[in-house]
Formats: sequence, structure tokens, C-alpha cells
Amino acid sequence: MDNHNEANANVFPNIAEQAGAEQAQRNGHGFAHPANQNININMVRWRGNLVHEKEAKALRHVFDNLQDHFGHQRPDPRVRFFNKRLTHPGGTNQMWNGELDFTYDINGDQCNLAYMSMDVCVDLAPKLIHKHGQPMLKGYGTSWVYVYLPDTCFEKIKSYVKVGTGWDVSDEGTVHDPNGNLVAIEASMRHQEGQPKPSFWVVKDKDASGSEISFSRIGSVQEVNAQPQHQSVHRGVGIFSVSMEVEGSPNFEPAPDTGDEANLVFTLVSVRTWGITECVAPIVHAPNKWC
Repeated sequence: MDNHNEANANVFPNIAEQAGAEQAQRNGHGFAHPANQNININMVRWRGNLVHEKEAKALRHVFDNLQDHFGHQRPDPRVRFFNKRLTHPGGTNQMWNGELDFTYDINGDQCNLAYMSMDVCVDLAPKLIHKHGQPMLKGYGTSWVYVYLPDTCFEKIKSYVKVGTGWDVSDEGTVHDPNGNLVAIEASMRHQEGQPKPSFWVVKDKDASGSEISFSRIGSVQEVNAQPQHQSVHRGVGIFSVSMEVEGSPNFEPAPDTGDEANLVFTLVSVRTWGITECVAPIVHAPNKWC
């Protein structure tokens, strides 16, 4: 059971004020990570898993209490973005890759985590089928889904990436809806055998508030997507891991502030939903993905 506690802090950090400190931490193409400067070796259990004490604190903060997610909760979530050093897969591939880490300020305690969250609408609505009987959006609902968020929220996330990593973020892989002021992101999902699939949780009592809010897990996103009664757009909080892709020569690691942009790759890990919404028109096909 997940409880959602309202934030009780009255002072919100301003990302612009963090820029100087983040710039001072930059070292070559990477950044010093404050959470690595004082490793806590105490191990505790979180949902049956043995994890570092600070990681458990961050997991409860993000997954259980739904704190510091991007969107309506607070204007500037108390989290900083960091990128591990970019790596190249080898061969003639032009793309370099790097995972993002996130450090949460939890009552003055700096806790590192591999996940961030944001207010989203997850699109499980049915998609159009090609005249030859094949889906127009291949793998939809299995390996990826659209998630919608306000364009102001996406711009805020891009600003956090810029401050924390030095990289400007491109809009590649997104679809903008100027009428609804929304951005649609193609969120990938783990789906292979043996991989943990993203979990789907629904609120127990829609009239509950504060610490009384709790959620029940009803399956994976893939399982829920296969059930007709759930094939709609769901409003809630999405939890993601995020990586960066940057184009560059195989022999030279790309660096920020050179005019190049990074693509963000969001992988959906879990969804906490308040219910179905009729306020968002779902995407039903994308011509560039037609069979």
C-alpha cells in the first residue's frame, strides 16, 4: 500500500539559484555527485528488497509518498539531475549514452536515486489498425506508451537537465499539442521475459486526501492495457528512469555547450493513477509509424 503525504515544506528551491553550484561541480564532461561523497553502508529493507538506507529513504519519498514530482505539487521540486559519464556502444554507431541520476533533498538529507516522477496522463486508449490488419503503432502498450504532460512541465524538466548536466535537451521523440498545451512523450517499457514490467496502481478512495490517500496494485501496465475496461487515458503520477542519447564521433566523447543537444529517453517504471480522464484527446495513430 502506498500513502501519498502532502508536502509540508514552505520554502521551495529555485533552479536558477542552483546553477552556480552545479557549474562549480562540473569536471570535464561529468559532474561530481554529492551523494557519492558520503556513502551510507547501512542496509534496510524496502518492499522486501535490501537497499542502502538513503536509497530506501528516497524510494519511500518518490514511490510511496509521491513527493517532489514535476507538475502541480510544487513549482521547483527539490531534486538535482546528474549524468554519469557518456559511453559508446562500439562499432560505427554515432550515439553516446548515459543514465541520469537524481539527488533528492529530503529534509536536508541528500539521497540519491535512479528515478524521477511527474504528473502525467498515461494513454491506454485503443489505437487504429492498418487496413492490412496490423497496428499502426507497433508495440504500443507492450514496449512503449504515450504519456502526456503540460508543455510547461516538460520545459521545467529540460531546465533541470541543463543545470545539472550542461546539456540542452532536444524535442526529438515528442509530439506537441498546441491546442491543449501538452507534450506527448514516447515512454518505453520493459517487457522482455525476466524483466520487471512497469506496475500500475489505482487510488483506493478518490475522496481521500493527504496521508489518507493509498493505492492498490492491479497488475503491470501491459496487463492493464489488455483489459477493455481500462483502455482509456489515466491521470496520475508516472515514475521513470531517464537516460540521455547524444550524437557524436565514436572516437570522441561529445561535450555539452558545443551546440549539440541531448535526447531524453524515458522508461516508465510505475504509475499511480487517480482515475480516467476525458480531458485529453489520445493520439490514435502516427503516420511516421505506419506499417
